[in-house]
Amino acid sequence: MNELETQKLIEEMKELTEKINKASYDYYVLDNPTISDKEWDKMYYRLLDIEKETGIVLENSPSLRVGGEPLDKFKKVVHKHKLYSLAKAQSLAEIIDWNTRNQNIFAFQEEYSVEYKFDGLSLSISYENGNLIQASTRGNGEIGEDITAQVKTIRTVPLSIKFKGRIDVQGEGIMRLSELEKFNKSSDEKLKNARNAAAGAIRNLDPKITAKRNLDFFAYNINYSPDKKFESQQEICEFLKEQGFMVGDYFKLAHSIDDISKFINEVQKERNSLDYLIDGMVIKINKTSIRDRLGFTEKVPRWAVAYKFEAEETSTILNDITWQVGRTGKVTPVAELEPTELCGVTIKRATLNNYNDILRKKVKLGDRVFIRRSNDVIPEILSVAETFSHSKEIQKPTNCPCCNSILEDTGTELYCRNHLGCRAQIILKLTQFASRNAMNIDGLSIKTFEQLYDKFDIKTFSDIYKITAEELSSLEGFKDKKISNIIESIENHKTVNFANFIFALGIGNIGIKTAKQLAKHYKNITNLQKATIEELVELDDIAEITASEIYHYFNDPNNIAEINELISSEVKIINEENDNNQNGVFANKKVVLTGTLKNFTRTEAENLIEKQGGTTSSSVTSKTNYVLLGENPGSKFDKAKKLGITIITEDDFIKMLNLEQKTTK
Repeated sequence: MNELETQKLIEEMKELTEKINKASYDYYVLDNPTISDKEWDKMYYRLLDIEKETGIVLENSPSLRVGGEPLDKFKKVVHKHKLYSLAKAQSLAEIIDWNTRNQNIFAFQEEYSVEYKFDGLSLSISYENGNLIQASTRGNGEIGEDITAQVKTIRTVPLSIKFKGRIDVQGEGIMRLSELEKFNKSSDEKLKNARNAAAGAIRNLDPKITAKRNLDFFAYNINYSPDKKFESQQEICEFLKEQGFMVGDYFKLAHSIDDISKFINEVQKERNSLDYLIDGMVIKINKTSIRDRLGFTEKVPRWAVAYKFEAEETSTILNDITWQVGRTGKVTPVAELEPTELCGVTIKRATLNNYNDILRKKVKLGDRVFIRRSNDVIPEILSVAETFSHSKEIQKPTNCPCCNSILEDTGTELYCRNHLGCRAQIILKLTQFASRNAMNIDGLSIKTFEQLYDKFDIKTFSDIYKITAEELSSLEGFKDKKISNIIESIENHKTVNFANFIFALGIGNIGIKTAKQLAKHYKNITNLQKATIEELVELDDIAEITASEIYHYFNDPNNIAEINELISSEVKIINEENDNNQNGVFANKKVVLTGTLKNFTRTEAENLIEKQGGTTSSSVTSKTNYVLLGENPGSKFDKAKKLGITIITEDDFIKMLNLEQKTTK
């Protein structure tokens, strides 16, 4: 490398260092993140690559630091033993390299602990003579902030423990996602996300503010213990549990890199079902005798590594808002974004729930916004990262973007009430009517209905049964085979189960699950048409808003006329059986599923329960009979235990149904 190339890389290092240090200051000191984890990681790892290539490390390089500087408003605490950061790995190859480096120092038998990497605020809690004497943040690893009063408000932090020697317990302060949701429902000042909510609560001078957040503490390490020695990470975790600490729900011992890979993949599939944030897995050599021999570098322990999941959060520019009309007439904002990569996908759009969501998040056109993507669904805008001088307020629409009708403003939502004349609503209703869980008519996609609407004025469900082969042949992309398949499918799917027919009608807030519940209770369309709001709200999981939607649908003369027209078109509704398997093992029982099942998908399990006369619900109440427990269950499991509800494992479920256990899912 010549001098010019070296100087160019040094300039890049200076620029990266300035940006990373600014972002770290915003995050750690001001509690006001301005870039996403993904962007920070990208800059940080680029800086490490240049330092390795040039052999030069700037005196203010973030690679020399373990964490951010402590806040001045809290009393400083000098840690008895340095709280190290962890080396990071973003691929299995980097874990293999980490293991190889250690084995080159000296050969040892492979045994590793694998645990969650919590995404909260790292804390150190000191005990002496069995009592909590001090709590502090990690700070820069050597000096932290005294947050004893705040930590004492955390319900999962023991104020006293059995062990009487001096000990410093390290762990993570977190806010559960369920607690975040509960807090935001009852608070005028909404919290951005669970990680920032926990950090902001602990770093607040008023302990009452901390208490209101209902934080939790997960313990995962003994950082200082002159009076007790431990032989392994497994022993440390058992000791912490014995002392009354909450530890992570996931602890596995791996005896090879293949085991580690398997455990990581296992958790990656299930992480979004957890009630708290994790951003990776922590892999440690289990035996402390091996750790002692490997020791530490200046910055990290050699015997541990953090595998970081691919970031699900990033930031980008909000270019515009498109107002979209839904099947029921609800008009919602869709964010048009500067394209950005997230989880291996190019993201161009994100959701905003309604205009109130825009106001609450203080989003403006031209802002840089944080976005998150989970479970392969369209991303959501979380909050504003940065507002610029050119940013513009987003205006609330007054007219339907499709049919130009005056919108109804309910205070929370905007609605186009032109149900019979709004093209967008009609096409979406027709598409649902033909979908798999409804009439199951093959070949009628949203694009097909757009052509049929525009060319032949197909607007009602009954119009579908009047479509001719000649009409289809005039549409773009339609050949003889495709046409005959559609005509045949329309004719062959005139007979439909009552539940599927209810779903096909497209009543507001009625999914296939609620449709099945209504079909089971009312048995036929005549009974359902007579249902009152008071009767409907008595059913499980049907709120007053949904009951009102059902009642008003069946009291609209246009809807009744359309149902009669469908019957005239030879649509035959198969009414619900009166007995509905009253002898089934789950007859008249209500079952709630929680966690991930190994042998069934959730839909498969729900169908099996229904075939045995039972019903499934999304929430645990005093009326729940069973909770079916999968791996990594959520808060439903805790609530079921409190209410004394019968909890069955997947093995119990299989035995009750007299099924053979599957070997694979």
